[in-house]
Amino acid sequence: MSKDRREFLMSLGVGAGVVGLGAQGAASLRSLVPNVSYDAPTTVKLGLPAEFPDGLKFLPDQRLFVFREGNVFHAVSAVCTHLGCTVRAEALPQPEVKDVGGAKLRLTHRFLCPCHGSRYSGEGGNVSGPAPRPLSWFHLTVAPDDGQLVVDLAREVGRDFRLTVA
Repeated sequence: MSKDRREFLMSLGVGAGVVGLGAQGAASLRSLVPNVSYDAPTTVKLGLPAEFPDGLKFLPDQRLFVFREGNVFHAVSAVCTHLGCTVRAEALPQPEVKDVGGAKLRLTHRFLCPCHGSRYSGEGGNVSGPAPRPLSWFHLTVAPDDGQLVVDLAREVGRDFRLTVA
């Protein structure tokens, strides 16, 4: 009788080990299948061009500054290139006109990072502090269906980019 009990407990132990290894194998295989990504979309509708005032508008949900000068727009990231804090805009005492990307650009603000003191010029160039590179500029388009400005947060553009809206 003790032999039957010993065989039963041995079989039970081996069975539990096989089930454990099988569950671990299934979990390992499941890890190779990607889950649904819940990342924020990279293209975002910002609103109608008429809703943007001349000068600067900060969009906190996208961490983005949209500049308008007449019917010409460009978008600059508000994410500090040092550690990702949101920079704030500070109005310049006197607007400046600077050649940026081969075109004249009227600068009314500069940018300051409240976390570690990085400073950026009005077009986003890093001036001082620990920031390793300038603020990013993003591609803007006009949505064909409703005429809203659309930013592609995954598509950086050069400082010569301007969107002219008719």
